[in-house]
Amino acid sequence: MYNPRFEKTKFQNEVIRNVKSLFRKDVEEASKEELFQAVSFAVKEAVMDDWLATRKLYRKTDCKTVYYMSMEFLLGRALGNNLINMMAFSEVKEALEEIGIDINVMEDQEPDPALGNGGLGRLAACFMDSLSTLGYAAYGCGIRYHYGMFKQKIEDGYQVEVPDNWLKNEYPFELKRNEYKKEIKFGGDIRVVYDEKGNPEFVQENYNSVMAVAYDMPMVGYGNGIVNTLRTWDAEPIVDFNLDSFEDGNFHKAVEQQNLAKQIVEVLYPNDNHIFGKELRLKQQYFFVSASVQTAVERFLKRHDNLMDLPEKVVFQMNDTHPTMATAELMRVLLDDYGLGWDDAFAITSKCVAYTNHTIMSEALEKWPIDLFSRLLPRIYQIIQEIDRRFVLAIQAKFPGDNNKIAKMQILRDGQVKMANLAIAVSFSVNGVARLHTEILETRELKDFYDMFPEKFSNKTNGVTQRRFLLHGNYLLSDWITKKLGTKKWVTDFSLVEGLKPFANDGESLIEFMDIKHKNKERLAKYILEHNGIEVDANSIFDIQVKRLHEYKRQFLNILNIMYRYNEMKAHPENVYYPVTYIFGAKASAGYVRAKAIIKLINSVADVINNDKSINGKIKIVFIEDYKVSNGELLFAGADLSEQISTASKEASGTGNMKFMMNGAPTIGTLDGANVEIVEEVGSENAFIFGLSSEEVIKYENEKNYNPVEIYNSDMDIKKVVDQLIDGTYSNGDANMFRDLYNSLLQKQGNGMADVYFILKDFKSYDEARRKAIETYKDKGKWAKMALLNTASSGKFSSDRTIKEYVRDIWHLGEPNVREEKME
Repeated sequence: MYNPRFEKTKFQNEVIRNVKSLFRKDVEEASKEELFQAVSFAVKEAVMDDWLATRKLYRKTDCKTVYYMSMEFLLGRALGNNLINMMAFSEVKEALEEIGIDINVMEDQEPDPALGNGGLGRLAACFMDSLSTLGYAAYGCGIRYHYGMFKQKIEDGYQVEVPDNWLKNEYPFELKRNEYKKEIKFGGDIRVVYDEKGNPEFVQENYNSVMAVAYDMPMVGYGNGIVNTLRTWDAEPIVDFNLDSFEDGNFHKAVEQQNLAKQIVEVLYPNDNHIFGKELRLKQQYFFVSASVQTAVERFLKRHDNLMDLPEKVVFQMNDTHPTMATAELMRVLLDDYGLGWDDAFAITSKCVAYTNHTIMSEALEKWPIDLFSRLLPRIYQIIQEIDRRFVLAIQAKFPGDNNKIAKMQILRDGQVKMANLAIAVSFSVNGVARLHTEILETRELKDFYDMFPEKFSNKTNGVTQRRFLLHGNYLLSDWITKKLGTKKWVTDFSLVEGLKPFANDGESLIEFMDIKHKNKERLAKYILEHNGIEVDANSIFDIQVKRLHEYKRQFLNILNIMYRYNEMKAHPENVYYPVTYIFGAKASAGYVRAKAIIKLINSVADVINNDKSINGKIKIVFIEDYKVSNGELLFAGADLSEQISTASKEASGTGNMKFMMNGAPTIGTLDGANVEIVEEVGSENAFIFGLSSEEVIKYENEKNYNPVEIYNSDMDIKKVVDQLIDGTYSNGDANMFRDLYNSLLQKQGNGMADVYFILKDFKSYDEARRKAIETYKDKGKWAKMALLNTASSGKFSSDRTIKEYVRDIWHLGEPNVREEKME
């Protein structure tokens, strides 16, 4: 059995030596940043032994490997999480204290790696943690963004995007791998030549290219010595500087390759409101997909001779539509680089690639203009043309005479390359990420594909890692769980938390549980005071909504309801109101104008309400600037109420709902995404459910008979709130500041309805659910029982369970790898 052993003196000496060799200083004179670097390099050195041993183990077992391909990996800070998974956090904490270093200060020095933004990236990070902990061979494949999406600043209530320069100091937990360089080609022409047997060969000429360079990060498994790899790709020019072009006066061409490389890896999701942004996004996607696929095939061929056996050893999981070019790129590599025929190449590819769909909304399924795609990726486009031609023939054979099926399923249609259609046509597996989501895909959004390929479809409800969001993010609750269960095995078998349920009827345990919650609220209140300058009462209800800002997630509904409650307080000051602190955290995409207006509205309402002394602090509103994993851990642990209020049928799954649940926060939400399964696990009596059902929303959308103006005209309280968007109440008299938000509720949007996310339709139901939650909270014993039962019922929502299902049903990775040797 693997048995990690921490050697205190050796580690301390390593830290001291790092301070000296890296910075020519003693520990006492080193800065916090320098100490963080020294400590982190010492930890990486300890990880390195396991990383090497894992590689040797995988070679020995010749195990199948999953390549998890994702545009995002939202990792969070690595130092503390690595130490926890190495089972060395306490020992390192003590060792550092002895040489005058505070580990908490060290953790605060670490930047969150800016490799992701929302739930998609956090899911990928959770999956990498679970794959390592469960002992399965995996590579995460992504891009080494230099500035991430952006660092969010709030200035005068507005979101301002500034570069997230997380690499300004060397990031200690990555390793540059110059030996894994791959040339990536864009544009040019395709010339066909024929070999001596008359077989065509496709040669790309007159192209621009960059070099993809690998940077590896260790993904440490919990307590098992398994360390997988997250490989992010940086871009470098093939030629740094073209002197001939410079001397000829063509200064732009002299640095053309350098500029191309720089642009590809600068930011996550560049604004695509213009053609340059669209082109850059397409380049980014092909860049990391091509580098990853080329490397995976080369790695396979180092130990195997027959490419027909590739599906036995390699599987590519495409996390949403961004990496779906992996289908055509694997075909290109097999056809052009290794000379396989079409039938063999397609047989291999269609057994190697699998697709996870993360969205119900058809407008979010990526589509590229054919003229852009064919110009930028001419060979890939040729391959997709042939895939499409053969796919149309297969549709015609399956559904003779049904041209409507072809119109909906064709890959190349209406001047677009439809990436989801490509993914489904080629992949051997298509999965949704919550049961409701998968049902909607099968019966509505992707019904035609399901009719043709029912065997491809399955559901894999998302999960999150309890090691990050409990063991690291909420150590007080983690210690309590271990004490109550009498074992720490829940860290790797989260179903064991069900054993906490009997304590929901034990008064002393409930007091302990809520005391932990209060301490976490105090910790969060301290963070808010330090970062926002707002003093909040830890005895108030902490009602929290943190997630990507999108209209369907309905932060707009949340703030409108707070305005509604504030109006009530002003109209009836004689009533007694329980204090509530409403906390938001969200980034809006740089080009998403309406989402950014919602952020401004939240902050404008906060300015008015937080400074109104007449309500005596009964409402406080806080917007957490630059929401990310590290401050997210504080928010999840400190929440009383989890806001999961998306329009039913729009959220694929959600994972924030699971993090809040683990940390003992009941859900207020719609029956959308994974909320459905959360309520099944915890019981409807331990959540606050409101609003239209998915079926009702879909019915309204189909029949287009919802008229929010009727609600606006018939309910004077709602009308007052909506009118306050344009009467200057929250805009210093500017009637136009929130005019677009006002119009979105009452005026038809394009060819659709007004209020497309049913904010006014669900308004009263939401308000009733909030009132019920406040009344329930007043009964301390009842609330404590609900909170504890949420933690005790969250066992299903571990990413360990999700990964086991992927392994069993999709990837077929075989038995887990086990380290038998002891660490010397």
